[in-house]
Amino acid sequence: MAKKEKSEKTVKEQKTTAVAETIVEKGVPPRLFELYKNEIVPKLKEKFNYKSPAQVPKLEKICINVGVGQATQDPKIIEVIAKDLEMIVGQKVVVTRSKQAISNFKLRAGMPIGIRVTLRKQRMYEFFDRLINIAMPRIRDFRGLSDKSFDGRGNYTVGIKEQIIFPEIDVDKVTKIFGMDITFVTTAKTDQEAYELLKAFGMPFVKPQT
Repeated sequence: MAKKEKSEKTVKEQKTTAVAETIVEKGVPPRLFELYKNEIVPKLKEKFNYKSPAQVPKLEKICINVGVGQATQDPKIIEVIAKDLEMIVGQKVVVTRSKQAISNFKLRAGMPIGIRVTLRKQRMYEFFDRLINIAMPRIRDFRGLSDKSFDGRGNYTVGIKEQIIFPEIDVDKVTKIFGMDITFVTTAKTDQEAYELLKAFGMPFVKPQT
């Protein structure tokens, strides 16, 4: 009897270990993804009378762009900014280059002029979570985001002035302050739907005046 109990216990431990290894391998689902699936989808489905959950708008990707005009005088600035941005987003960034020469700006074709990165799936949700719950509250005199920055096609762009609001950045080691434009690309067909989607995620929009 004792041998049987020991055998069952061993099997149970093996199953538990297997489950744990699967979780580590696949990664725990991002908190905002779980929020979307369990709370946002039912909420928006009811609000906009969608016939099925598949019609509910979703966050497709987050695009981050940094313009670096000073790179025409000091190309090393690109490397510094790229390193900081990679620390923030957790993936490799892409250097954008000029397509044509502009003599007045001492710009030659092919010169680095900016940095961009596109986040999807898990990294997208994790970045979004850190942005609205950790980084934005650290902005001095922050009172919320304007709801006027939608593009008419369900996408929203917000400008960040300083990268030092992100906890991944060690302020004491910063040699260059830079800002960035962050665009939230959604599958929403209207700005109103996109607004409700981002608001449900916790985007800190300024409360409308009554």
